[in-house]
Amino acid sequence: MPTTPRWLNADERRAWLAYVDFSTLLADYLNRQLRRDAGMTHADYSLLAYLSSTPDGVLGMSELAQRLKITRSRLTHAVNRLREVGLVDRREDPADGRGQLAVLTDEGRALLERAAPGHVDAVRRTVFDALTPEQVRQFAEIGEAISDALHRVENTETDPAVLPWRRR
Repeated sequence: MPTTPRWLNADERRAWLAYVDFSTLLADYLNRQLRRDAGMTHADYSLLAYLSSTPDGVLGMSELAQRLKITRSRLTHAVNRLREVGLVDRREDPADGRGQLAVLTDEGRALLERAAPGHVDAVRRTVFDALTPEQVRQFAEIGEAISDALHRVENTETDPAVLPWRRR
């Protein structure tokens, strides 16, 4: 790291503060929308959505934790909570006797299917309706560039405390 900080210029500061503002507002809004309309958090929705994105609704717990960018311990708590209300199940991984699989239940898939239209509408109203088609394309390119940069930085991290979801 350089000894002299590379301070943000006025345009960078404006962009950063706008990102901090809208990301905080958007996360809160989407969480409230899902709680109100479907009785779940945005984190629950994401977990169910990742499971539903597989052909059989099944993912290994380690892979699911990595996709969600949460620790396996936090994922275990989330899966156990969703299991108690019948939205997911857990079973041993037949390919790895030590591994566990998270399984989307029929009830979980049904809840996700009921929640998705309202969630997509909330995303559309708060994000995409505010942008022109050109801005949507730019937004995607900007998000991809930042994600790529973050992945490059993550790949240089060797301390598991920094990226706990990458622990094996």
